[in-house]
Amino acid sequence: MDLEFTGEVWHWKGPSPHHFVTVPEDECEDLAETAAMVSYGWGMIPVTVRIGGTEWTTSLWPKDGRYIVPLRLDVRRREGIDVGDTVAVRLVVGV
Repeated sequence: MDLEFTGEVWHWKGPSPHHFVTVPEDECEDLAETAAMVSYGWGMIPVTVRIGGTEWTTSLWPKDGRYIVPLRLDVRRREGIDVGDTVAVRLVVGV
């Protein structure tokens, strides 16, 4: 399954702070249908992510009935991404 969407970068200030993009609701519905086939536990979904010219593998995290894409620091630096930026995201699910 391939998905493309745009979303705003936000920062979670928890005990282990990190940056994320929330997957839009419609795409989350499609992901939920696929999750049972590809999830390796806790609702995590393995994906390959592309933002700009950078591609990496990670897992989508379930949060509040949706999924969020974690953005690594090296990716944010390479692509010049900051909190509040809107980014185009491509996901390939089940890698």
